[in-house]
Amino acid sequence: MRIAVLNGPNLNLLGVREPELYGSESLEDIEASVRAKAELRGVEVLWYQTNHEGEFVDLVQGLRGKGQVGGALVNAAGFTHTSIAIRDALLAVQVPFVEVHLSNIFAREPERRVSVLADIAVGIVAGFGGQSYLLAFDALIDHVTSGDR
Repeated sequence: MRIAVLNGPNLNLLGVREPELYGSESLEDIEASVRAKAELRGVEVLWYQTNHEGEFVDLVQGLRGKGQVGGALVNAAGFTHTSIAIRDALLAVQVPFVEVHLSNIFAREPERRVSVLADIAVGIVAGFGGQSYLLAFDALIDHVTSGDR
């Protein structure tokens, strides 16, 4: 099985950008942790990061097709709150996904408490820093392998 991990804008700055909010781990550190867990679970990981909305849409559309991926972790970052285009792409590809956030978006500024993706996600994991990815990864694998699509 393959799982895609799609990361949005500014996540390439993790470890440098607001470490008091997002922690000191870099995106590369988080990727290494996810890949280690994936190896233990016998899962292949496709990892992407982009700062561009259209490229994010292209990545989502690339998930389409039988056998491409079993599911995805999606940290759309700032696009979470605004991108109907990403929402529409996720609806179109019909790949189960878990929305992931490092910080608890529901305890932040009012504009960050809204997710245009939440209602179409299998679930949301937020507020646990880099651990959010690992929790979401396990939950997604369990969901996909249980047949609860």
